[in-house]
Amino acid sequence: MAQTIKLTATDGTPIEFVDEKIGEGAMKDVYFSPDKSYVVGFFKQTPDANAKDRLQNIVGKYREKIFGQIGGDYWENLFCWPTKLVEWNGKFGIVCPAYQKHFFFKDGMFKGKEKEGKWFASAKLRNKFLKPDQKGTWLTHYHMCLQIARAVRRLHAAGLAHSDLSYKNVLVDPESGRAAVIDCDGLVVPGKYPPDVVGTPDFIAPEVLQTRALKLGDPNKKLPSIQTDRHALAVLIYMYLLNRHPLR
Repeated sequence: MAQTIKLTATDGTPIEFVDEKIGEGAMKDVYFSPDKSYVVGFFKQTPDANAKDRLQNIVGKYREKIFGQIGGDYWENLFCWPTKLVEWNGKFGIVCPAYQKHFFFKDGMFKGKEKEGKWFASAKLRNKFLKPDQKGTWLTHYHMCLQIARAVRRLHAAGLAHSDLSYKNVLVDPESGRAAVIDCDGLVVPGKYPPDVVGTPDFIAPEVLQTRALKLGDPNKKLPSIQTDRHALAVLIYMYLLNRHPLR
């Protein structure tokens, strides 16, 4: 039987997680808390000093800037934002709220799976794999797009860029018209914290693709930024409303 690990986060608060992996990505291994209200993700490779400083600011002053102001509760529903940092067995990790229940398929062939946006942005995937009641309506898709646009605008107002905005990094629920931006641990601060990735195919801005082969540090190289986020956001909204890519 999996045991419960007890830790102290870098801010001094207690954190617990069940030592049984529930998910694995390219960068992190993920574990549930005992009550499943939050998850702990440990990086497979220890972040360098700059990356740790970025994460400290994301759970610290940048989080406070968005969620600690009047109306901050509203943004809690539009982001899955890291809350704390932890270390365990030489591994560095982050604590994030668990995804809300409506972002998981209740039934059908994907029962229990996360509602990644890709299932709802492609006409082929929608028609082949989704039940009619899972598709939502054009109006609920419109409401989803409004929420995504508001979340991205709030990021940009705080001087941050997502850098990898795509249907894989947005959870949606077409039945209720809700959405949430995820994977917020690699946010870009122009001039301070550079992007870890150039983006996801189909959503990478043309200028980033055009200069992709140039070396880092070349003044002509274009990196993900607030401007390229806007390109990705426009493509994402187009796909949710019209179920096809605008440039294909």
